[in-house]
Amino acid sequence: MAGDTRRSERVAAAIREEVATFLRVGAKDPRLKGFVTVTEVEVTRDLRHANVFVSVRGSDADTKDTFEGLNSVAAHLRSLLGKSLGLRNAPEVHFKADQSVAYAGRIEELLAQVREETPPAADSAKDDAPEI
Repeated sequence: MAGDTRRSERVAAAIREEVATFLRVGAKDPRLKGFVTVTEVEVTRDLRHANVFVSVRGSDADTKDTFEGLNSVAAHLRSLLGKSLGLRNAPEVHFKADQSVAYAGRIEELLAQVREETPPAADSAKDDAPEI
């Protein structure tokens, strides 16, 4: 079973590279707007399905259009993956939104707000310290 896991990890990494290259140089769909980044690929153990997580930078409308475009090229991409990776049965490609980039950005915003609202700790410690 460990061999299955390693193989699916290798296939996932190869799919990630192939999809990223395709989106950068081969995709011609005008709905692919904004900056699209392939962040992760998860492949089922039997290699029949690949969840491709992408991050799209742009407006909500651009994101919606981009996912429509991605879903329309999925079948073509499956064919390309089968040929380029030499797989007998290429996995069915499912695009999913990766929320981790947006989540990290929100955490950064909250931390910045806390930094602005909280006085520096070093100054308050000096005021409370007894003199010797």
